[in-house]
Amino acid sequence: MNMSFSRDMDDEYEKFIRRMNPPRVVIDNESCKNATVIRVDSANRHGILLEVVQILTDINLIITKAYISSDGNWFMDVFNVTDQDGNKILDEGILDYIRKSLGPESCFMPSIRSVGMKQSMDHTAIELTGSDRPGLLSEVSAVLRHLKCNVVNAEVWTHNTRAAAVMQVTDEETETAISDPERLSRIKSLLYSVLKGSNKSSLAKTVVSHSVTHTERRLHQMMFADRDYERTGGDVLDDRQRPNVDVVNWHDKDYSVVTIGCKDRPKLLFDTVCTLTDMDYVVFHANIDTLGPDSYQEYYIRHLDGSPVKSDAERQRVTQCLEAAIERRVSEGLKLELCTTDRVGLLSDVTRIFRENSLTVTRAEVTTKAGKAVNTFYVRDASGYPVDVKTIDSIRQVLGQTILKVKGNPDDSKPVSQESPTRFLFGGLFKSKSFVNFSLVRSYS
Repeated sequence: MNMSFSRDMDDEYEKFIRRMNPPRVVIDNESCKNATVIRVDSANRHGILLEVVQILTDINLIITKAYISSDGNWFMDVFNVTDQDGNKILDEGILDYIRKSLGPESCFMPSIRSVGMKQSMDHTAIELTGSDRPGLLSEVSAVLRHLKCNVVNAEVWTHNTRAAAVMQVTDEETETAISDPERLSRIKSLLYSVLKGSNKSSLAKTVVSHSVTHTERRLHQMMFADRDYERTGGDVLDDRQRPNVDVVNWHDKDYSVVTIGCKDRPKLLFDTVCTLTDMDYVVFHANIDTLGPDSYQEYYIRHLDGSPVKSDAERQRVTQCLEAAIERRVSEGLKLELCTTDRVGLLSDVTRIFRENSLTVTRAEVTTKAGKAVNTFYVRDASGYPVDVKTIDSIRQVLGQTILKVKGNPDDSKPVSQESPTRFLFGGLFKSKSFVNFSLVRSYS
């Protein structure tokens, strides 16, 4: 059967199911003292949980608690959310956006299968993966500037000696997407050479297209495909920062139960749900809870074929992939924010100054809107030492004291509680003798 025809049929079926069972969204600002409660009821299908979490995360809501149930053909989610300052969501514009994005009027993204969902003529998308090294972002930016490409948006992650970037560029003169095939081929070739460097055995990949993607989800997929979850002994978090991930099988119910204990941070739920979804696991039930600085997540999952985790090797892979998903966004280094009028070559100039002062970028977010550039960099000393205050002062003198701001030192990693109780959402309902003997949440201090 033709694959595109099959997908069209699937999408039409999904649309039919939605018309018969339109999603329902209830927003409650009364029942919870400290958060806005959002309840979503909908016909169930694979990937719907990720879509809901993605919509809430993309408008910068903090999910403090969540209860998820999707056994059978119906999906029910309850989220407790706040804004970035810990307040309830009272802005009617945001509340209306949530209702429209998750309710009957939404398209909910008709399919979760494809990441590049539509074409853009506003910019050219560049995807890069390769070995991380000091000054890599500076080198990539310099090549793009040489090729007369202006970086309008970009996000860069590094983890476990690997690096991945999704960049949106325009032609320097026309300020539109680059369409000439020869020029695109040259851009791809030169960037590939930069990623390879002098290491002929290094794995590198460049993709140039006009696809519109969800940047953060795409970065997770790129690093997963690059196998950054395999430990190399290089870029490894301190044991006190390492997430605690347990995977056990509940044989009576044919579930695998995944429990995660780690330090809480924004977008944590998106990162874990994204990884489970892209590994083709279905979340049937889940309980998410935040207590102070710590987050506890519990997922009841099966593979798409209906089976739980089948082997120790698969269990280890799930554990490693979830650890990597959590760690990728943990920002090691000093946070610097650059806010100024945008211009061609700005990213190249700034990262060159960082490199000349022996700073390496561990993560970066580059955004341009209405002629303004707001760039966030996490930097550390290339030799592994703490960043010298004098170095930052000299950089600020070059760039401008008001343009570059220091947003704080890296968080101190303090041991968390020695033991956390087993916290099962469905413990009273599903408890069985074969299951209660498992200790699913161990100390992760």
